[in-house]
Amino acid sequence: MLSPSDPAVPSHYLHMPHAGKGLAVGLFGGSFNPPHAGHALVAEIALRRLALDQLWWMVTPGNPLKSTRELAPLSERLQQSEQIAKNPKIKVSAFEAAHHVRFTADTLALVKARNPGVDFVWIMGADSLRDFHRWQRWRQIVMTFPIAVIDRPGATLSFLSSVVAKTFDYARVDEGDAPRLARMKAPAWTFIHGPRSSLSSSAIRKAAKD
Repeated sequence: MLSPSDPAVPSHYLHMPHAGKGLAVGLFGGSFNPPHAGHALVAEIALRRLALDQLWWMVTPGNPLKSTRELAPLSERLQQSEQIAKNPKIKVSAFEAAHHVRFTADTLALVKARNPGVDFVWIMGADSLRDFHRWQRWRQIVMTFPIAVIDRPGATLSFLSSVVAKTFDYARVDEGDAPRLARMKAPAWTFIHGPRSSLSSSAIRKAAKD
């Protein structure tokens, strides 16, 4: 939900991006507080390795598992995301704010209902996998769309011990089949290795305060 303290967010950000039937679309959500080159690297790897037609860079109003005390205004995070997400296939959006959804499970259900015939894949950094089982209705998320887990520093091996990796071990897809992932029926997930950035939003915020 938009905070009264947020400056006005341009209306085009509040509309769900358009995707034609038959397209493969990646969903990359986060608070992006602030967005940085590491996020852009994940997006580029996902576009290339998953053979995506589009990637929706979804800037959330706020992460329910994180404090909002240091959260920059939504309009600011959107503007910064636009500056970083240079690929024309990337669509920066804040449609979750317009629909008053805070949980990923609700976002994915909304996207699925509004876009019949579009093949979606949820994209997440490997560092998020450790606590994924704490997310609201995490099993529902896994059963809604295929998931691509993108390598992040320090998370390459630990992801295997995560609750979700163990629970859905039977649904893991070989990394070599990543270009077909969006077309697969959930549950299906893969781990994608590649270049990694050590940048983190929390470290950037800390450095800005020092």
